[in-house]
Amino acid sequence: MVLLKSSSSPSIVFKVRRNPAELVAPAGPTPHELKLLSDIDDQQTLRIFYFPAVQFFPCQPSMAGKDPVHVIREALSKALVFYYPLAGRLREGPTGKLMVDCTAQGVLFIEADADVTLDQFGVDLLPPFPCSHELLYDAPLFSNDGIINSPLMLIQVTRLKCGGFIFAMRVNHTMCDASGIFLFIKGIAEIAQGAAKPSIMPVWCRDLLCARDPPTVTCLHPEYQQQALHDYESPSFKCCHASFFFGPKHIHALRHLLPDDLAQSSSTFDVLTAFLWRSHTAALHWQNPNQEVLLMCTVNARFEPCRLNPPLPEGYYGNALVFPAVVSTVGMLCGQPLSYALELSKKPKKDATEEYVHSTADLMATKGRPALSLRRSFIVSNLSKFELSDVDYGWGKPLYFGPYKAGIDDIPGVSYYLPYTNSKGEHGTVVLICLPEDAMKRFENEINGILHIKVEDKPISSIMSNL
Repeated sequence: MVLLKSSSSPSIVFKVRRNPAELVAPAGPTPHELKLLSDIDDQQTLRIFYFPAVQFFPCQPSMAGKDPVHVIREALSKALVFYYPLAGRLREGPTGKLMVDCTAQGVLFIEADADVTLDQFGVDLLPPFPCSHELLYDAPLFSNDGIINSPLMLIQVTRLKCGGFIFAMRVNHTMCDASGIFLFIKGIAEIAQGAAKPSIMPVWCRDLLCARDPPTVTCLHPEYQQQALHDYESPSFKCCHASFFFGPKHIHALRHLLPDDLAQSSSTFDVLTAFLWRSHTAALHWQNPNQEVLLMCTVNARFEPCRLNPPLPEGYYGNALVFPAVVSTVGMLCGQPLSYALELSKKPKKDATEEYVHSTADLMATKGRPALSLRRSFIVSNLSKFELSDVDYGWGKPLYFGPYKAGIDDIPGVSYYLPYTNSKGEHGTVVLICLPEDAMKRFENEINGILHIKVEDKPISSIMSNL
């Protein structure tokens, strides 16, 4: 069984008492200036998305008498001196180009208490979390102008009755990607433990990912070709969230479904992504086998294979993501062997060259900042490269640090990969999945039906007939 947790699992109910939201401003003077976002930052999809993250910390007897709310709020204020644009507000230029007005107005902060212990969240501390809307209050982030003139970040610190606490946040995605958010949080944690400043100082340099002069789109970008809606994508469907664990034995079973040379030459990420894209598509029960579906893999220009030359500065905390995509028809993806999906799943990373990054920025500048084709897409964001557990405000490392759900609002096809050790001590990957409720049941049946096959008892051809 690879399903660890779903929104249909038995859940606890608890109450959270919140203080009114307050604005936390930088602890010292900061420049009042306008700073342009890059063309990679300023994408339509990132404009509508506040990236959610949550951390769970157990009670730490050595910190008795210290209040995590006070410690984190004070450290946040000091960190904002260095990350002062995050305390500002977005503005639009004459052509709609986003910029940050560094007003030092501050970020939204909520102090809260919950009548629940950490143990009550279960053995495997993973999304979906019960009462998640209570852990990160849906305060009105937007002004009447949408993201313009609105706070760029919301943080809630919730004390638990066991002495532990939960740190949850949402960040306007035009300001940071996951790597940038991690740099900021790590800086807060370092200051909370007495540092005068972050060990890695933040760097703006958004011009490095602005369009060239003149802008020249040199690559194909199917990820920005919009598609029509389908019935299942209506906002009326009920979203279901789940966490699936894939350990070594599951990956081993998947490799047995591939030709030997392909199994040996493929990374765990590629094998798992091919399998999940296929299963995700099958679970949605598309009626037209000729319907095109997309796989997108987020690739970060800070890292190989598309690392820029010269590389982005170490403290760069803006968006450095591109979303290279491959396209298949439903009939081909679900009707061919897993090796077909695997060969396709390797292509996004190969396409994500330095030129691809610049071509994406040029596309934004010349095509009016188009939105990603989120409909009929399976989007994978691999967070395994980040040392997410390496955050300590004084209470030790978090038991969980990552997104608190998959998907983007009513669009289900965004999944995150996280490194994880389950309650049995097995190391592997947890995948956060969001699907319509009926499709989630089919998805679970699909993956368990395949992974429960004992490859040593059946010939490969017999297994393939089940795929």
